[in-house]
Amino acid sequence: MIDVNPETVCFIIDKAREFHAKEQVSIPEPPTSPADDWALQVLADHLDDFSYQELKLTIDDLDPDQQICLVALMWLGRGDFDLEEWDDALQQARDAYNGRSADYLIATPLVADYLEEALNAHGYECG
Repeated sequence: MIDVNPETVCFIIDKAREFHAKEQVSIPEPPTSPADDWALQVLADHLDDFSYQELKLTIDDLDPDQQICLVALMWLGRGDFDLEEWDDALQQARDAYNGRSADYLIATPLVADYLEEALNAHGYECG
């Protein structure tokens, strides 16, 4: 069971696709050093982009438990966890929570596909 409304996740999926479809959005490979703040540097270029603002605001407006669930969903859809490991994914996302879930999710290439895949695994579908 997920702790975030599936309709909200579908809205985030749509906005993520809209944002990532823009030609100017380029998300590099993750850095080799955890000290690199690459996600914030990339996203700073898009601060005035309406689709970015709407996507970020939607994620930021979620309760921390819902943001944690969203991150765990992304990991599930990416294949880092199986559905049987859902509780482990949630716990790892809870342990990693730092209040910057929106930046992390938006900076992840294919986040929309990962979220959709995870929703499907949980028995939900978008539109």
